[in-house]
Amino acid sequence: MKIGVIGGAGVRTVIFINGLLKRYKQLAIDEVVLYDIDFEKLAVIAKLCRHVVAREGKDLVVREVYTPEEVIRGMDYIVTTLRVGGDHSRVVDERVALENGVIGQETTGVGGFSMAVRTIPVLLGHCDLIEKLAPNAWIFNFTNPSGLVTQALHSAGHHRVIGICDAPSSMKYRMAQYLGVEEKDLYVEFFGLNHLSWITSVKKYGCEIMPSLIADDAFLKGIQELEIFDPGVIRRTGMLPNEYLYYYYHREKALANIKKSGKTRGETIEEVNIKMMEELKAMDIDAHPEEALQIFLWYMQLRENSYMSIESGSANRPLIEKGKLPVPEGMGYAGVMLDCIEGMQSKEGRTLVLSIPNAGSIPFLTDEDVVEVTCLVSERGIEPVKQTTVPELCELYIRLIKRYERLTVEAVRLGQENGGEEMAIDALMTHPLVNSYSLAKKLIADYTAAYGGRLF
Repeated sequence: MKIGVIGGAGVRTVIFINGLLKRYKQLAIDEVVLYDIDFEKLAVIAKLCRHVVAREGKDLVVREVYTPEEVIRGMDYIVTTLRVGGDHSRVVDERVALENGVIGQETTGVGGFSMAVRTIPVLLGHCDLIEKLAPNAWIFNFTNPSGLVTQALHSAGHHRVIGICDAPSSMKYRMAQYLGVEEKDLYVEFFGLNHLSWITSVKKYGCEIMPSLIADDAFLKGIQELEIFDPGVIRRTGMLPNEYLYYYYHREKALANIKKSGKTRGETIEEVNIKMMEELKAMDIDAHPEEALQIFLWYMQLRENSYMSIESGSANRPLIEKGKLPVPEGMGYAGVMLDCIEGMQSKEGRTLVLSIPNAGSIPFLTDEDVVEVTCLVSERGIEPVKQTTVPELCELYIRLIKRYERLTVEAVRLGQENGGEEMAIDALMTHPLVNSYSLAKKLIADYTAAYGGRLF
């Protein structure tokens, strides 16, 4: 079987390929095809991917192609991981938001809105092509904002799309490490929307341990995703939060920390990526592939170790010495996708957190609303775990953000000239991090100006 990656020049593709190597034989995957509109960067990333395969002595085929048709035709699975507008668009998205006194984070904040309205039309075009050239392929959408984009694709009639995010799986991985158990021995139940979700149950060897974890200061400080929260808010809600709830629970702190740092996350990422690609393009990768890989890993470490540090005001995590860096494995979106494929091929199935149509999982949403919930994935299909009761605070947040998502999708469908701009204003006015008509109107005007008079 074959996997196509649309957006294959992304820096995380190398990690994705490494994640495949332990299980590609078991899952009958023999080839990965990479496509991106940045051909120069694609060539560099593809060489690094092939070296990762070769250094492990594996026979997985990795090749790059230069048209969308080539990355789609004949594929069994397709990963979409795009950044329409490139790294600098994220800088623009975050800066416009900050100039208006709001958080511009690319998924949770209004920067996510700007990214979504640029991205949805492009992905819809790819999905239309997939319907023609690979109608039976499953699409794994990792493009941010993942939940909103996945909602747009399903609303347009593309129903073989699964939204994936590595935040829940990474959190479960770190919880298992902290508790000294294997991941298979830990059940962690999530519900909500992408980057707006809560853990309602944690079972170790089948026994519920959630209350004791919430009461344990050492645990709350020992998990990377939880240490940024005031323990009081976790205990008041009685649930463990997805790390992106930090922007809601501690909004003024996040905004103040970003302003104080003088540099947004987007600017940090853009700087790291520029330096990385300058070094890699200046060397002969074919002659020195391991040196090139270590350069890549060094910059990826800089990127990952500073994750959430600006917003939370915390220090960057320690760095491993250059030249001794391992290629990360077992985590990331590759792991989520492979777990899903493995589940689809098995009778017993796998328990995963995915963004899929609600189908009654969250009682107050429609069946067509895309949610992020724990699912049982097996050869029978994808079955979301149903929530019998939802705390009022969670319901209010979910209702607001889902309405924002629906309005954003409708704004893109209408287009800027046919009422979409007014719908976009309504969408941002609904968002809890904006919550103002006049501010929403100005944000739309400023984003439109920043993108040359056309936002979507």
